[in-house]
Amino acid sequence: MVAGVEALTIGKILGLAAIDAVNPCALAVLTLVLISILTANPKSKKNVLFGGLLFSLSVLILYFIYGAIFINLFKVFVTGVKGVQPFLYGGLAVVAIFLGILNIKDFVKYKAGSLCTEMPMSMRPKVKSWIDRIISPLGAFIIGAFVTVFLLPCTIGPYIIASGILSSLPTFLHTIPWLLIYNLVFILPMVAITIIIYIGYSSVEKVSGWKEKNIKILHLIAGILMCLIGIYMIYESWAGLMLALGL
Repeated sequence: MVAGVEALTIGKILGLAAIDAVNPCALAVLTLVLISILTANPKSKKNVLFGGLLFSLSVLILYFIYGAIFINLFKVFVTGVKGVQPFLYGGLAVVAIFLGILNIKDFVKYKAGSLCTEMPMSMRPKVKSWIDRIISPLGAFIIGAFVTVFLLPCTIGPYIIASGILSSLPTFLHTIPWLLIYNLVFILPMVAITIIIYIGYSSVEKVSGWKEKNIKILHLIAGILMCLIGIYMIYESWAGLMLALGL
């Protein structure tokens, strides 16, 4: 069984972060934020730049906190339930494959608000009502903190798997660099989109339209990556078990 630090590789963490980064609902929320700021300040591109960057920073901070909570919950679980550690990694692998299949399903037969892959339809009006109140970069930072709660249902899958892997590290201090790497990759598309719109290379409407046009492709990419990571994790678990048995 592969467990502990041996299970932790930069490839897995970057792969899981990349899956979260291309999540359609995170990109959709960012475009709504930028549209709200542009509507309130149609002639101020600086507000768009700072608004997008502060929103991304808010997401980074809150997701870092969520990651810390998830990791500590895993540690408590492993400590409290004797004998579960050897099976945790394999369980995370199965979850990864399951989430990958759900994303591939959304490519084959797309449905807005799908379970575990997109923000539930019931949450969307509330999120939009909050975002519509944003008129300044500071507002984007503050509202961004609240909106992250509603992003969790569609972005939590890869993050839970990454947190489970990171929980094998000896102390929380050891997980901090990994959490930062994960979340910097997660917000990278948000920062890139903000800069692209600021310099005039594209518009919010075009970015939003591109996202809607390619939403099924984004789900397919995420699904394939999740399945590949899950399959590799199962292979590692099996190889580790065979090694432990001397086979």
